[in-house]
Amino acid sequence: MRQIVVGTRGSTQALAQARWAAARLKEEWPETEFKLVTIPSTVEAPELLHRDLEQALFASRIDIAVHNLVDLPIEQPENIKLSSIPRRLEARDVLVGRAGWKSLAALPQGASVGANTVLRRALLANYRPDLRLIDVRGDVDARLEAIGRGDCDAVILAAAGLIRLELRNRIDEIIDADVMLPTPGQGSLGLETREDDEMAEELAYSLHHHASDDRITAERAFLAGLGAPAWGNAIGALASVGEDGALLLQGCVATQDGSRIIRASTEGYADEAEDVGRELAEDLLKQGGREILNSPA
Repeated sequence: MRQIVVGTRGSTQALAQARWAAARLKEEWPETEFKLVTIPSTVEAPELLHRDLEQALFASRIDIAVHNLVDLPIEQPENIKLSSIPRRLEARDVLVGRAGWKSLAALPQGASVGANTVLRRALLANYRPDLRLIDVRGDVDARLEAIGRGDCDAVILAAAGLIRLELRNRIDEIIDADVMLPTPGQGSLGLETREDDEMAEELAYSLHHHASDDRITAERAFLAGLGAPAWGNAIGALASVGEDGALLLQGCVATQDGSRIIRASTEGYADEAEDVGRELAEDLLKQGGREILNSPA
């Protein structure tokens, strides 16, 4: 019996994601042994968080790499394949606040809010210009602790991270997409394998969820069409698929200070998700998105 090595980063959230994936794989393939291995991270830059896992995969130290999908660039490295996108969790952002402050609208004027991405800070600055925005970094635990220490009055987090860590009870508000679109791909995992490892690919694909894949394909095609990475830019997107197979994609591009936001949406069929994403990107670029993305920070 072949042992399949599942690789993950060492953060609390990454470990929770990988344990979930390994447990689901074991349910699907009870005769196969799955071993979880933590790959130490040698980088701090968010846009490079995928690199160490992919290097371990390429070197055959692991057979399946479990990523938070937002960490994966659009272009896949040579000989590595995105083999599976499991069922997506809640994609939107959430507010976690001090006692009594249960929504963005309820935060008092001048409240301090921790937000760790350009997108979150831009959309918050536009929605509530009175708030004091703080760049709170670190894993989920570290950002939650910032509230307890009094560093900030509230933090913005991805709902999926709290759900994975069984901290759903900490969520005070799921922020409506009309206020804050998430980063493209947020709430999803991506399982990578080597292109020449058919067994690992088959195992990983058993967790694949087609409706989630349609949504992610549209959002990542939108990102690709803009020609700019999500990290370092205020780019948001959220796709939904109805029971009739119709796909709705919302997208935005904003200046980093939130003074200007271009938003649009489009609809299409789920089996044309990539075309839908690229069409929306072209629309936003024509409306001024290119100027925003090309402007200095």
